[in-house]
Amino acid sequence: MLNAISTKYLLEFTAATVTAAGATSGATLFNISAPMETKLRQAIMQSHAFLGMIALLPVQQIKGQVVDVGNDGLSTGRSSDGRFSVETGQSGNTYELTKTDSGAHINWETMTQWANSGQKGEWLKLMQNSIARRFALDMLRVGFNGTSIAAATDPVANPLGQDVNKGWLTIVKEKQAAQVLPAATLDPTGATAGSYKNLDSLVQDLINTTIAPEHQEDPDLVVLVGSDLVAAEQHRLLEAAATPTEHKAAQSLAKTIAGKQAYKPPFFPKKGVWVTNLKNLQVLTQEGTQWRSQKNNEDKLRFESSHIRMEGYAVGNLNKFAAIEEVTVADPAPAA
Repeated sequence: MLNAISTKYLLEFTAATVTAAGATSGATLFNISAPMETKLRQAIMQSHAFLGMIALLPVQQIKGQVVDVGNDGLSTGRSSDGRFSVETGQSGNTYELTKTDSGAHINWETMTQWANSGQKGEWLKLMQNSIARRFALDMLRVGFNGTSIAAATDPVANPLGQDVNKGWLTIVKEKQAAQVLPAATLDPTGATAGSYKNLDSLVQDLINTTIAPEHQEDPDLVVLVGSDLVAAEQHRLLEAAATPTEHKAAQSLAKTIAGKQAYKPPFFPKKGVWVTNLKNLQVLTQEGTQWRSQKNNEDKLRFESSHIRMEGYAVGNLNKFAAIEEVTVADPAPAA
């Protein structure tokens, strides 16, 4: 049950949420105003470091042309029939949004435990992490793993939101399949035909063969790498390390790969490798379609919160994206 402290905190929390949205006092369902949409995007970006690095963009239409927010590539030259200019974006690279509904509830007993075990600030932090931050991180779950759009999703069969929306990799595979390689092999011994001895050589070859030539030297290219590959490469380096310097290099792996800044994002495919610039990964939300609801459900003894909107994913520049879906680490040869 809710005690006096948790009840007071909850009333203040719900009232502040309504006020921030510019809604009528006491409203349980309210549309998010344009200024609040901006604040909400900022809050999402601050909820996890990686969300602040990708592009969270408002759009006006459910379907439209993707804009390359990176704005790089050659845009200087001369024209024989007027001023020289290049198009921002790629013709035919379109996006499509779909209804997206995030919902979570917190039992009264849980909120009371939080209130009894900490101060108001700690209680508010736990509430935010359990609701807003959870909704925000779902953007990454779906963005990295989404493959389809189901009429009724199944979170048990698809715990990473595979059926919520089409994520970045699926979009590139459908629009420009040559940018995505299905498989590769890491083999430090070089015994496996066509294998790479380390992540540096694998990523460098991916850049050289799959990223468009005009983008291969772009300074904002980064590497996204799965946790299984980082662990395997660290193990290999530590096994081979003979000096403190080599041990330090092994432990710092995944900070740079092939001379590019490297990241191991949450929910990223464990055996995957992507090369792109982070603002190339876009989450698009239609302006004016965001609705929030919050209800203290006395029948079910819980607080319920939801966020519904039209949302989708896009890759701004398909030529500046390259990926390997699954990198296999070869088993070491048995000792003689």
